[in-house]
Amino acid sequence: MKRQVKRLMISAAALMLVAAPAVQVDAWGNTGHRLIGVAAMRALSDDLPAFLRTPASIADVGELAREPDRWKGGGQPHDRERDTAHFIDFDDNGFAMNEKGPSIDALPRLKSDFDTALVQAGLKIDEVGYLPYAMMDAYQNLGRDFAYWRVLTAAEGREMDPGKKAWYRADRERREALILRDIGVLAHYVGDGSQPHHLSIHFNGWGDYPNPEGFTNSRRTHGVFEGEFASRVARLDTVEAAMSQPQVSGLDLRARTAGYLKTTLGTVIPFYHLEKAGGFKDADPRGAAFVNERLAAGASELRDLIILSWRESGTASIGWPAVKVAEVEAGAVDPWTSMIGED
Repeated sequence: MKRQVKRLMISAAALMLVAAPAVQVDAWGNTGHRLIGVAAMRALSDDLPAFLRTPASIADVGELAREPDRWKGGGQPHDRERDTAHFIDFDDNGFAMNEKGPSIDALPRLKSDFDTALVQAGLKIDEVGYLPYAMMDAYQNLGRDFAYWRVLTAAEGREMDPGKKAWYRADRERREALILRDIGVLAHYVGDGSQPHHLSIHFNGWGDYPNPEGFTNSRRTHGVFEGEFASRVARLDTVEAAMSQPQVSGLDLRARTAGYLKTTLGTVIPFYHLEKAGGFKDADPRGAAFVNERLAAGASELRDLIILSWRESGTASIGWPAVKVAEVEAGAVDPWTSMIGED
């Protein structure tokens, strides 16, 4: 199985560039990924750091949401390891590749356990993909970013020593750049998880499977849908209007990830029905509605995960020796040694 993957400049004033031509990639095209990142960032709640909600940061995430596609071409093992993060091929019953693979309802705790289960089932790891684990890893990495930012910000505000204060400021600024980059990575994988073809064995036409309904087997199905077609019909205002209300009351990360992907998996057969009925012809509004609904699902989930990651970071411990974020924010602990490092 081969899946193709592949920086247009954009400024803050170009946030509405959601109808520009896109190139074919292994994910939503540039337009779709950019739009998911922008819509999610514009919808963040006011309790998150103000730097995230500036036009510049919103535009940056829109660009950085394409980053995992732009990693391609580094050579091996880089490409083989990273290319398979963009998808996971479930069959129609929610098993990885076939009934012998792990179920979407019972994903192993670790990617290594998932890999072992695939081997035991006689399946090739590189053909199945590991999107759920890429999503969870990106979410947890963002949580570390936020925890460090909280400590650096609190320490910078209280520090009286000019040298230490300058270091805190510089490190906070470095952390802000990392946060935007890591939100972009999370945005990409969450976006991949909203595209039906990234969750299915039917990822580019129905494929070599029983096909009693006569669904298309065109090898252009995947690329045309997420690239050429999506770039023509995706609209930021439409996506924002279709976004769900935030669901940020609690988090079981593995269960939430599986539930999100399972919802997308449920759109695979409706996609093929719609394609068969001509819904993706330019004049048919059904195809545009399908694209914008899927992009809205990705933007909604990304917004929620960013909010959850921020809120969870307040209970974290970081640095060495470890300090509790809450204690630093309360002024009870001096984090200098933990932040600067003790050789």
